[in-house]
Amino acid sequence: MPTNNVCDDRMSKFKNKGKDPTKLRDKRISDCVELRKAQKNENFLKRRNITLSSLPDEEAVSPDYVSNTKVTSLTIEEIIADVSSDCKDRQTRGCQAARKLLSRERNPPLKEIIDAGLLSRFVAFLGMDNEPTLQFEAAWALTNIASGTSWHTQQVVEQGAVPAFISLLASPLLHISEQAVWALGNIAGDGPAYRDVLIDCNVIPSLLARITPDTPLGYLRNLTWTLSNLCRNKNPFPPPSAVQQVLPCLIQLLHLSDKDILSDACWAISYLTDGANDRIDVVVNTGIIPRLVAMMGHEELTVVTPALRSIGNIVSGSDLQTQMVIDAGVLSVLPRLMRHPKASVQKEAAWALSNIAAGPCKQIQQLITCGLLPPLVELLKNANFKTQREAVWAVTNFTSGGTVEQVVQLVQSGGLEAIINLLQVKDAKTILVILDAINNMFMAAEKLGETEKLCLLVEELGGLDRIEMLQNHENETVYQAAHNLIEKFFTDDESKGLATEATESEFVFRSTEVKKTFEF
Repeated sequence: MPTNNVCDDRMSKFKNKGKDPTKLRDKRISDCVELRKAQKNENFLKRRNITLSSLPDEEAVSPDYVSNTKVTSLTIEEIIADVSSDCKDRQTRGCQAARKLLSRERNPPLKEIIDAGLLSRFVAFLGMDNEPTLQFEAAWALTNIASGTSWHTQQVVEQGAVPAFISLLASPLLHISEQAVWALGNIAGDGPAYRDVLIDCNVIPSLLARITPDTPLGYLRNLTWTLSNLCRNKNPFPPPSAVQQVLPCLIQLLHLSDKDILSDACWAISYLTDGANDRIDVVVNTGIIPRLVAMMGHEELTVVTPALRSIGNIVSGSDLQTQMVIDAGVLSVLPRLMRHPKASVQKEAAWALSNIAAGPCKQIQQLITCGLLPPLVELLKNANFKTQREAVWAVTNFTSGGTVEQVVQLVQSGGLEAIINLLQVKDAKTILVILDAINNMFMAAEKLGETEKLCLLVEELGGLDRIEMLQNHENETVYQAAHNLIEKFFTDDESKGLATEATESEFVFRSTEVKKTFEF
């Protein structure tokens, strides 16, 4: 089929799998870009105004004589004067005023503070262990600046803040070390370059040292988020040594009950599994798959989404990796997620299913046995288009690697009718994938000697009319694929001698020349 010519971009993203090594298992290198961007809005890479769990009262942090009114009324010029002075009280007042301005939700004066040359002073204050209030206010101000754009983060890093913040992790004052965790999380969240700068500065052991049985819950949440950002990005991936350092801690965090910790720990695992099979293996070998599958059933969507993403990444790997996920019970969880009220969850679940359907016929049989065909057909009929597109791939993968009997079961479950109805969509690639699936179904029918009966069913379902219409499609490859199907399977000679007997629940197609029956 010429389908492959147009779908080269998509096909090239599939793992070596099943009958055709150029397709089937998809790593979602670009098709998930839009969804990943949407997730960024729900799972911010940088944070400005969060609450430190270990933060003392405002009065305990700030000098007694500094009122909120006085502090917030300072101008940039007054802040510069205070921060640049030699008086510790003025320095503290200036830092606090800057921090409060930088904490504004709208238009914080990040560039103005940077242009005023204050960053070097703030970084210097980070080393003043004998002035914890000044140290804390400077750390908070720098954290807020690092929460801005990449340029803002670059200014903070270039002033030498990274080693200073890593040193602050060891502060005996929890609110100061937690502020350092937050700042380092913002720097790591900027991208792979600064992530690797932090890793090269040995940040991971310093962060892990803060995790003890006595670590406050809120502090642990911030630590988990920062560790998650250190796992993020894949151009390049985090160094293998860093992954080995972080993984044992992530596994422990995944066995806690707090939803925020679980969410960020699951996101970290999803980043680490978003790669080649050897990277997936590193995670799988920890034995975490059953816990991830359990998290797919969590009551909080913020946990379900990254857990499902992680599992979807793993089943895009090898047959063995996929089988481990199946053995952990994923097929009993997927139907509920395929019927989830949130469309993005349905889409991810359909993607995961499409990758499992790309496996050998044994795994395809497990899909059938566990009742995945009815929810798949429901998605094909009722879901939004992005989810339907994933479901279509599940059908094509299923028909590529399944046995004749399995393909017949898919047809009997309504899969053929559902994809025929989708031949009206505008997206040419999806149409080509559907035509591929129909072609695969005909190949199964040929093995049964029942091509004519499948022809009649396709015509009865309105498929022939739609395929004929596609011969007028503006896309040349769609035209050619549709034309080839009609030329190969729909001719007058092939339809002679057929009779149709309608029953209440199915069509039974009989031919005088063929003893077998293709029943639907």
